[in-house]
Amino acid sequence: MKVARPVLRGPERSNALGLPNKRTSWSNGLSFSADGTGLVAHAGNVATRLLADQVGLTGALSAAMARRGFTPTHDRGRVLVDVAVLIAGGGEAIADIDVLRHQGEVLGSVASAPTVWRALDEVTPAVAKRIDKARAKVRAHVWSQLPGGLPASKVADTDLGDTVVLDVDATLVTTHSEKEGSASTFSC
Repeated sequence: MKVARPVLRGPERSNALGLPNKRTSWSNGLSFSADGTGLVAHAGNVATRLLADQVGLTGALSAAMARRGFTPTHDRGRVLVDVAVLIAGGGEAIADIDVLRHQGEVLGSVASAPTVWRALDEVTPAVAKRIDKARAKVRAHVWSQLPGGLPASKVADTDLGDTVVLDVDATLVTTHSEKEGSASTFSC
């Protein structure tokens, strides 16, 4: 993946000051290639983040997290998307946000772990309801873009109707204990 940072003109300048839109300007000028130069680790994270931006999830989460009179340095919708990207990319702890932070040349500014914790702390029950509504609206929009709508889930050749099935596979992880007489166990 190569990175270019063009001068922003036109629709990318989204506010009265002519500054770029913080939520999506990071992707301006990105291009994908297979020539072996300008390689980026965890390129799937870039694609996942870009997808969230393109389908409107980042903007919808930003609106859901907005607070009157508070303009954070790191847009809270972007922070939530970055947390989702880190989980999808195999992250196991909030500190794993550093994997994204180390790709600043591609992703632009990414919040620190303390900022992620602050953003998560801002999710009150009322904000959680707004987030749920935002996600549902974006999901409905994405599904409406599929030709013929969302394909029906089938089990044993039986159509499950409106039920959506997520097939999540678990990985067996060997666990170890130093306790005397303990046996091997497996955890999913």
